[in-house]
Amino acid sequence: MLTMFKKNSIRDLYFVNGMNISEISRLTGHDRGTVRGVVNKSDWSEPQSEPKESKSKLDPYKEIIDGWLENDKRSKSKQRHTSRRVYDRLRMEPETKDTFNCSYELVNTYVQKRKKEIFGSVSDGYIPLEHNPGEAQCDFGSADYYENGTLVKGHHLNLSFPHSNQGYAQLFPGENLECLLEGLENIFFHIGGVPHEIWFDNAISMVTTILTAGRRGLTEKFIRFKEHYGFTARFCNPHSGHEKGSVECKVGYIRRNLLVPVPRFKSLGEHNIHLLEQCGSDGAREHYRKEVRISDLFEKDKEALLPLPRNRFDTARHEVLRVDKYGLVSLDEGRHEYSTSPKFAGGTARLRITSTEVLALDEKGCVIAQHKRMYGDAKSRSMFWVPYLELLARRPRAVKYCGVRSILPEEIRDCLDRSAPSETSAIIRMIAELTEKTGFESAVETVAQAAGNNVSDPDSLKALHRKLHMDIPELPPLQDASVPRLDPLMPDLSRYNIGPGMGVR
Repeated sequence: MLTMFKKNSIRDLYFVNGMNISEISRLTGHDRGTVRGVVNKSDWSEPQSEPKESKSKLDPYKEIIDGWLENDKRSKSKQRHTSRRVYDRLRMEPETKDTFNCSYELVNTYVQKRKKEIFGSVSDGYIPLEHNPGEAQCDFGSADYYENGTLVKGHHLNLSFPHSNQGYAQLFPGENLECLLEGLENIFFHIGGVPHEIWFDNAISMVTTILTAGRRGLTEKFIRFKEHYGFTARFCNPHSGHEKGSVECKVGYIRRNLLVPVPRFKSLGEHNIHLLEQCGSDGAREHYRKEVRISDLFEKDKEALLPLPRNRFDTARHEVLRVDKYGLVSLDEGRHEYSTSPKFAGGTARLRITSTEVLALDEKGCVIAQHKRMYGDAKSRSMFWVPYLELLARRPRAVKYCGVRSILPEEIRDCLDRSAPSETSAIIRMIAELTEKTGFESAVETVAQAAGNNVSDPDSLKALHRKLHMDIPELPPLQDASVPRLDPLMPDLSRYNIGPGMGVR
């Protein structure tokens, strides 16, 4: 808080020395808003002490609200709680829904006050526009999520219908053409039709060149997609995202209301189905301007939709790429490497690439390696080891000299170096078997622990892996006094027919 001396100095710099607000901000270290407030202040009367706050019905819930807002510090600014989201959570959360009876206005007043104290944020306004039914706008927004406990710096595709203000979204790890096409197709089939016109920005995944008179050079894959579904693609002027203001607003609305707190789930595909249902349910609220439910207005949009085609479009990308000497192919300008099979080393391999998967195919189109698609600027490598292990098992004498050995984990190399030549093939086959059962990481862990026990034979590896990763309980020794004992010299097998309540048969 500025003292009166500092405030006076700022006003002197402005009114006496003739400095502007930016110069004063740089000189004093105070932000321009603070400087502007001091310069423009007109009432310098002594501030009156504020009356003590009276008790509020919201008091029992303020600590919970503060906790949610404090946790938002770890989330992106666009993926934090709004007043509406706080109010809805208080009504739905198990620990508060039975006792919470406060109005939205009371919650909003408190949340806005606390957000200014914590973030100092302000909200933007938007100008309402009129649009025809069946028209849509499309855009991506950023949104984090946790899949199987792993944080993903993801994105959400949004399709908004300006006439009704109905919107739908799909989460993805990226915002490439595969994500765009998969998301749009999922939404088309969920709502049962295709918008006759969709507005886009000029993303390079769709637009190759910007021509005159509003025309665009488009990528072949996108042209095939729009022709398959029959819609007209419109594009905003460069750097003019406000021209599709409906979806710009919808991006923020969905992130604040359906993606807060940061979603956690096991399967992205299953969550996207749930997200479409959530978006549909959101239409039960009243339109912000037309005083009618969004879902009722959306019926007009649905009447204007184009019919769905008989078949879905293949949204995957298909490529034939050069394979290096280790059987690896590179995507995204060499940042991400994926294994195929050693037999393709030095040749080419076919890939089928979706938003979440990279599949390596053989000559007949059968999958030989399946990878989770990698994103980001950091270099990374994904290995499917079974084809490599099978090759090494067939040629155990070549293990020490072939190039594949250099990309094996150190634990595997040490295990093979310690093993007897006669056991090498069997050990590699055992590691391949363990990999197919529970994954390569668990197989490596088994080998590493076996090394600590100074064992490396196949039977020991199998027994240790069973104990570590297969969760099979050890059974106690069988102790049953009812089993008859036989004279080893003159066994009478008929005694085995004696049971409870039975005689000898």
